[in-house]
Amino acid sequence: MTPPLPLFTGLSAFPLTPADVDGHVDTDALQRLVQRIVGSGARSIGLLGSTGTYMYLSRAERRRATEAAIEAVGGRLPVIVGVGALRTDEAVAHACDAAAAGADALLLAPVSYTPLTQEEAFQHYQAVAGATDLPLCIYNNPSTTHFSFSQDLVGRLAALPTIQAVKMPLPGNGDFSGEIARLRRIVSPDFAIGYSGDWGAAEALLAGADAFYSVAGGLFPRAMAALTSAAMAGDESRAARLDTMFSPLWDLFKAYGSLRVMYTAANLMGLSSALPPRPLLPLGSEINAKVEAAIAPLREA
Repeated sequence: MTPPLPLFTGLSAFPLTPADVDGHVDTDALQRLVQRIVGSGARSIGLLGSTGTYMYLSRAERRRATEAAIEAVGGRLPVIVGVGALRTDEAVAHACDAAAAGADALLLAPVSYTPLTQEEAFQHYQAVAGATDLPLCIYNNPSTTHFSFSQDLVGRLAALPTIQAVKMPLPGNGDFSGEIARLRRIVSPDFAIGYSGDWGAAEALLAGADAFYSVAGGLFPRAMAALTSAAMAGDESRAARLDTMFSPLWDLFKAYGSLRVMYTAANLMGLSSALPPRPLLPLGSEINAKVEAAIAPLREA
């Protein structure tokens, strides 16, 4: 286990989980990806997030991925493992598997088919948070889960002893400062507020977010760590320059989805030969050229 550090601060880099179309994880490729993040300036690795295709993998494959990644990291960075599942008992099982494998923290999204009520989500989180003693981060990702956390629910969850952070989507109105201020009023001073949605990284961190959970950080950890560091230091001009370097990639994320783009980028960089899990399809050759152009400056960063 990694010595105690501020777990939910700075850059959390989220790598792909390379696998074949049937969901069998390529643990060698995964280990290469996480080893690239170590020493990059990232503060943690976010394993089995949405980019890590956690919902497309069986329990056994998730466990294999977790064990392989933690082995490769060797305690040099905290590993935060996604444990979301449709049923509470399954999410509890994933949490216990992650703890047994040596994870440092958990990330939980309110995955659902039948839309959850606020109380159902609370009880779901309460059960998973109580299954281990690991710190847990709330994964607020309404574009994927179709569940929106009320401010009251975030406050209730933040009062549970092991829930120590929230991963927020980019605010629709762009008011990071206002949203962070509202959240600060309902959580304890040491509760960490972070964001995801890579094109909003600079703005979120300049507004005072504690952390950024980054898709691009999974393949370009040094460049993304530099952007994060500049923004957290309040260096607007440097953060803007680095954000501009990423802009072509952000445009592709918005057009085609970050998951598909990152599979293409990883393969173009020779880091993986994985394909997105079916029914997702890889991008066509005409898009590959755009990805190659977008990542060219980032490879050298």
